[in-house]
Amino acid sequence: MSHARSEYTDFQKLAPDAFAAVRELSAIAAKAGIDKQLLELIKIRASQINGCAFCLQFHILQSEKLGMAADKINLVAVWREAPQFSARERAALAWTEALTVLPNGVSDEVFAQASAEFNEKELMYLTSAVAAINTWNRFGAAYRWTPPARQKVGAAAG
Repeated sequence: MSHARSEYTDFQKLAPDAFAAVRELSAIAAKAGIDKQLLELIKIRASQINGCAFCLQFHILQSEKLGMAADKINLVAVWREAPQFSARERAALAWTEALTVLPNGVSDEVFAQASAEFNEKELMYLTSAVAAINTWNRFGAAYRWTPPARQKVGAAAG
């Protein structure tokens, strides 16, 4: 793969209104009270599916900052086979996959699973979070934004 076609910061500079709209949509679910670690899980999963290196790395780093266990972060791609995920997380991840890959819509089974774990309002906000990360992924993958670098933990005092 060749280098970035554009960078994340270019989006903000070139289309500030679009950037602000996507950013606002991204913040709504957390403001509504959806658990931030859960939101990071769905952002990681959608970014894996969509092949967005920038968003994947960004949300892995965010998950680490929130104190999410490394094993959980590492196993998002195989969440069905990993015991680290709660029923609520599994429902959110299934919902995310269904909304990210839409060839046949969302099955009744996935809707029932999500509805069993989230009330109507929560599910609407979870859907907004999935829509937001899928929007970010479209920009990040299209322009091949460079993934953010992991910050080095405190340099040795000299």
